[in-house]
Amino acid sequence: MKYSLNKLAAALTLGLMTGLGLAIMTCVAVYTGYATHILELIEGVYPWYAVSYIGACWGLVWGFMDGFIGGFILVAVYNFFVKKLAKK
Repeated sequence: MKYSLNKLAAALTLGLMTGLGLAIMTCVAVYTGYATHILELIEGVYPWYAVSYIGACWGLVWGFMDGFIGGFILVAVYNFFVKKLAKK
């Protein structure tokens, strides 16, 4: 049986979920003020990101790139171990 995952599909999915999650969290924080102190920590990580509606767009972009790269690496490592353990 083959248990390896498609790296591109997983990377796109994780990138989309991360980017949308950060953008939605930012919009909620701008509208309600909820969790702004947590999102202000992210301002130091992502360039041009801020707790604002424009910052939500940058959060979508940076979150997508971060999730895409992280997801690609995660699935590559997972597939490596699946192949290694399947040989035993």
